[in-house]
Amino acid sequence: MKLLFILDPLNSLKPYKDTSLAIMREASLRGDTLYVCKQHDLFLRANIAKVKAQVFNFTENAFSVEDENEFFPTDFDAIIMRKDPPFDNEYLYSTYLLEIAVAQGAKVYNSPSAIRSWNEKLSVTRFAQFAPEFLVAANSDLIRDFLVQHQDIVVKPLDGMGGSSIFRLTRNDPNISVILETITQFGARTIMAQRYLPAILQGDKRIIIIDGEPLPYALARIPKAGETRGNLAAGGKGVAQALSARDFEIASTVGKTLKAEGLFLVGLDVIGEHLTEINVTSPTGMVEIAAQTDCKPATIFMDALSKMCVNNF
Repeated sequence: MKLLFILDPLNSLKPYKDTSLAIMREASLRGDTLYVCKQHDLFLRANIAKVKAQVFNFTENAFSVEDENEFFPTDFDAIIMRKDPPFDNEYLYSTYLLEIAVAQGAKVYNSPSAIRSWNEKLSVTRFAQFAPEFLVAANSDLIRDFLVQHQDIVVKPLDGMGGSSIFRLTRNDPNISVILETITQFGARTIMAQRYLPAILQGDKRIIIIDGEPLPYALARIPKAGETRGNLAAGGKGVAQALSARDFEIASTVGKTLKAEGLFLVGLDVIGEHLTEINVTSPTGMVEIAAQTDCKPATIFMDALSKMCVNNF
């Protein structure tokens, strides 16, 4: 197969833990031809979608790329969108361009319209039966009322990643006002507040869904001492563990909807018994799970993608 991966700049990727590179390495071992580009390599010439891309090769030391060429998106058997958030206007425009490419016959995973529709924080509201108590608002008074009701909460922006700008608030916190002013930009930015879940101390579990089916292991991101966030980017430690019965209930239920929506690779965040986020942009965790268990996420991904491409031929 010819596969195009839309990535962040190659020099920003960390080969020892990068999920995109793990998938690409598995594809390379199968004999697939790999191409890479960045989001701004997508463009329209008149009404026709095009992309500038480079052949990507693994080398003994790392990887290399060949000269850039221009392609139609339909030249590839699959396009895998792996650009990291933040989901800003440029990311939004990329989903529009990819949606045009899909209308012209390209196969893009995840579905660009679904990425656009499934905000990674707000999407848990579609499965309120699994989510902790939450509030979505820009008004500080409403957030304060939510804090009074639950005593201990977490507030986070709707477009953050890697644990950035997540705050834990208790009623006696002397910095409540400045935190709410900062995170809501004085009432100009909508945020999500969730009841604090003490189970975070046992880990923020990343459950990977591939074509609607969960992997049998989650990656529990355990916060470092004195930290509320379990995100690996915030210093958390990743520990693979088998899915609990509750994990599987959440993942299998949510997975059915994700598959129907065209969301092929998704990372669910589960704390204790509760679903807290649905990551549809560039979920990670495959490398750590593969290193600590007998599960091979990249192999499972490529098996499913190959089947999908054959069925869509």
